[in-house]
Amino acid sequence: MFQHWKTYAFMSALFAGLTAIFAKIGVKNTPSNYATLLRTVVIIIFLALLVKVRREWINPLSLDKRSLVFLLLSGIATGLSWLCYFRALQTGPASLVAPIDKLSLVFVVVLSVIFLGERLSLAQWAGVFLMSSGAVLIALK
Repeated sequence: MFQHWKTYAFMSALFAGLTAIFAKIGVKNTPSNYATLLRTVVIIIFLALLVKVRREWINPLSLDKRSLVFLLLSGIATGLSWLCYFRALQTGPASLVAPIDKLSLVFVVVLSVIFLGERLSLAQWAGVFLMSSGAVLIALK
């Protein structure tokens, strides 16, 4: 059965893969913090246009306060992640940086179990183990 979220998740993975390659090339002769800033400006412009075209603008102060706090925390975490990611790409090979970065998958699963109360089957936990093992094996020299 077709599930819409799976299509978006797959496309997210594809674009994230392209991001790593494009970023690695882009940071070759550019300071990593400046590269992150430039990337962020592009994202802001792109998203501003998308929100305008789709007529989705709402006053952020009208959002539920809890949602606003967690979206702000998510933004800070994203910024820190990008700064670290671009610095790692600038100094290390993309083929090793990206698998370590993708350990975020393991962190998401574990944190979603702890904080969101999500449950995983034994097979899904095996998948988490395989993802983490795969990232470690790829990153080993």
